Amino acid sequence: MRIHNREELSKIREMAADKVSSTKCRILICAGTGCLAGGSGEIYEKMCELTKDCKDVDVEFGAEIAHSERDTDVNADVDKGESVSGIEIPVAVKRSGCHGFCEMGPLMRIEPLGILYTKVKPEDCEEIFERTIKHGNIIHHLLYKQDGIEYPKQEEIPFYEKQTRLVLKNCGHIDAEHIEEYIAVGGYQSFAKVLFEQTPNDVIETILESNLRGRGGGGFQTGYKWKQVARQQEKIRYIVCNGDEGDPGAFMDRSIMEGDPHKMIEGMLIAAYAVGAQEGYIYVRAEYPLAISRLRLAISQAEDRGLLGEHILGTDFSFHLHINRGAGAFVCGEGSALTASIEGKRGMPRVKPPRTVEQGLFAKPTVLNNVETFANVPMIIEKGAKWYRSIGPENSPGTKAFALTGSVKNTGLIEVPMGTSLREVIYDIGGGIKGDAKFKAVQIGGPSGGCLITPHLDVSLDFDSLKKMGAMIGSGGLVVMDENTCMVEVARFFMHFTQNESCGKCVPCREGTKRMLEILERIVNGNGRDGDIELLLELADTISSTALCGLGKSAAMPVVSTIKNFRSEYEAHIYDKKCPSGNCKKLITYQIDPELCRGCSKCARNCPVSAITGEIKKPFTIDTNKCIKCGACKESCNFGAVKEV
Repeated sequence: MRIHNREELSKIREMAADKVSSTKCRILICAGTGCLAGGSGEIYEKMCELTKDCKDVDVEFGAEIAHSERDTDVNADVDKGESVSGIEIPVAVKRSGCHGFCEMGPLMRIEPLGILYTKVKPEDCEEIFERTIKHGNIIHHLLYKQDGIEYPKQEEIPFYEKQTRLVLKNCGHIDAEHIEEYIAVGGYQSFAKVLFEQTPNDVIETILESNLRGRGGGGFQTGYKWKQVARQQEKIRYIVCNGDEGDPGAFMDRSIMEGDPHKMIEGMLIAAYAVGAQEGYIYVRAEYPLAISRLRLAISQAEDRGLLGEHILGTDFSFHLHINRGAGAFVCGEGSALTASIEGKRGMPRVKPPRTVEQGLFAKPTVLNNVETFANVPMIIEKGAKWYRSIGPENSPGTKAFALTGSVKNTGLIEVPMGTSLREVIYDIGGGIKGDAKFKAVQIGGPSGGCLITPHLDVSLDFDSLKKMGAMIGSGGLVVMDENTCMVEVARFFMHFTQNESCGKCVPCREGTKRMLEILERIVNGNGRDGDIELLLELADTISSTALCGLGKSAAMPVVSTIKNFRSEYEAHIYDKKCPSGNCKKLITYQIDPELCRGCSKCARNCPVSAITGEIKKPFTIDTNKCIKCGACKESCNFGAVKEV
């Protein structure tokens, strides 16, 4: 049904909200990429089958769980639970977006109880239906537990309790595939507000006043970018959303596109009205098929209801939105390479000026922001610039979504105010280091970022503070590393990624990163030479000073920051031919402890190159010249006699 004016939009919002509230039980099953890979699609089908007749029968439904029940003994009888009977309940089973708690997926939220069940399997569905949906009983073995405490309610789980979810507020709480659910929670009201109450300049001034900075990496002021486009003489302008999220381990933008696509679309509509654009493009990498599918559905639904296309909400404003799939080139995250790719050219950056705001897509003035930046816009319009600036530091206001991965207990997608410390993220939200190991470092900002170490745990996570530390927020990837991580190998891994993704247009990036990678590979293979560290730093300085685009300019940051913070590890690899963490296989030496060796010959029999010799019932020895360091001897020894030295 097409919406013809603002009044109709308000009525549809009321109707949609009433429909949601009248559904006494909502079962929200995470249908983000991670949980789908874990089997949540099958769980959804099973719950649909089990609840298909619920509208016509009287069932019992549990009273809301009391706050005190969070301290329930984790070994309590699963029959324990409170319920009220005789309530007729329509049950709705919904596919939501990513809930964020990826470590515990597949996830199922049951409203209005607020219960979150973790690591759900298809075989759990019948028990959930019979015990929780029909009788309101808690199934204890499906609840999240930490330090002997179980948490029935999602909001009380420390992982969620410590966050401030604004951009991700709807992810996991609404059906990602139905526009009415977004409208029910206030969707498109901010767009209607600017369309009927504000001038384009009013909108730009609000975004300027909010000091919203781009969440794609550079932190450029969004309002100023819009203002530059709006003042161009050329009247054909474009809005482009950068959804080409390429950092290893990063999935913030993907989760927004999958779980709340209309929020981003609404932000693009507001930007289009502000700068006078009639065409927009969303650039998404082809490796995100679910995001592309949901964006297509969202665009189609918005067009059907008159929120995209010609004469939106009965006004003279028109805006058409298109999706462009990228081929997965990391360099296409750079603005000029991205616009070249949309135009059908090879994705390569160009010399600037002119900049994208002057000559971007099809050589026309272009607003280019990433997914998270656009998703911030509707709530700034709704609640005001002053409200937005009250969150986080003055020069980096708002929240930031991070993909928390690596050696941390609770991995997943989080959102915290700018200025939150690493310590809060890793220990309060992430639950600390896996296996209670010692924290060593965190790589922030992806392959173009740097590493932060223990003295940096209380540093404010904002654009300016991190820049002083030789790091950057980037798009928001956080890879946590423990004491068993080899930092030289970490630098080699990120340099390999960057070198592989270089478009090859400029010599410093194409050749310089290749030389740096060769040096790092020599070092981890035990062939490091005196002067290698100095040569790496010299190359890093040259590349960052002369490369054409941001990829090349920041390519050496992981190497520079690891040398700065862990120079002794580089020296151990080069001069002592040892890897302090024991991760670099070429630098491991296997020896047999004669005091522990029983002379059973099992190690010799398992050695593929006959490097182990000895007599039965006497200690065996390893010829280090023959040893290929495969580790078969250590794995086969039942007495722990084979040691890594």
